[in-house]
Amino acid sequence: MKEASSRRRAYRLGHLAEWLAALALVLKGYRILAVRLRNKAGEIDIVARRGDLVAIVEVKARRSLAEAMDAVTSTAQWRIESAADLWLVHQPDHARLSLRFDIVAVLPWRLPVHIENAFQGRNRY
Repeated sequence: MKEASSRRRAYRLGHLAEWLAALALVLKGYRILAVRLRNKAGEIDIVARRGDLVAIVEVKARRSLAEAMDAVTSTAQWRIESAADLWLVHQPDHARLSLRFDIVAVLPWRLPVHIENAFQGRNRY
């Protein structure tokens, strides 16, 4: 029972963190295109757009910024990039879009921290 309870708590914390991250991005001028976008390649926490720039955002709720950054492993980066590639090819204006991979760290008692270009995607087209 304890394991199920902690899993539910983590799930709720994840939703709250994504909501806070999306709000922070909107306040910075981004338009949220998708939250928890799933496709056969993986899941993207947030897809946000400002002009022709699309930010693929991984949200991490951790105690410190370092923990949040470390939580996005190379395996996670590969999964996020694969999901982003699949999402991108279905966009009618994909040829003019710039893709960037960001992290939003949601830390206790602080505003969300937006790290732009947190990791580099594979060579693109």
